[in-house]
Amino acid sequence: MEPPVVPRDRLEGWTLVAEATERPFEAGPVSVTAGTARYERETPPPRPFFFASRLCISPDTGPNPALTRLVESRAREGFRDRLADRRIGDLARRDERRLDVDDPAASPATLTVFHGRCAVDGERVPVEALLAVWEAGEYLLAGGAYPTGDGFEATRQGVLRLVRGVRLPASSDAVDSS
Repeated sequence: MEPPVVPRDRLEGWTLVAEATERPFEAGPVSVTAGTARYERETPPPRPFFFASRLCISPDTGPNPALTRLVESRAREGFRDRLADRRIGDLARRDERRLDVDDPAASPATLTVFHGRCAVDGERVPVEALLAVWEAGEYLLAGGAYPTGDGFEATRQGVLRLVRGVRLPASSDAVDSS
């Protein structure tokens, strides 16, 4: 499954490190398939990362408020797991707010902000992590994490700019509501 599109002009300084198709959820006749692209910056650890995922839910019921709440909840759980895999712990949910995305056919995203610490060479480095979930005929997820030291505000703004630019691929079967 093709991951969502991230505008190339916004990816300056970011390197694609992985693309994958996974099945993060399956229960009876219901399954979720995710196409994900992950990017990193070449910096000393902990390296900032950014990801963009597209979800395909089967059977296709189309986005609705109850499903959106479930997707958001499961996405937060999965994101916490991914952060733990990157040795980011002591997570605290700091904020949840609406974030407008660039796609006029998409709903606003629900942006969740976490603060935590990453173990690097015996030290606990403060980290901020962002997760956005929205729908554009299909569900999209994007976000990332980065240390909160010098220059972190510029990194935060860069990650938010990447998140806002994520779109379904042109070859998507999603319904065009424009």
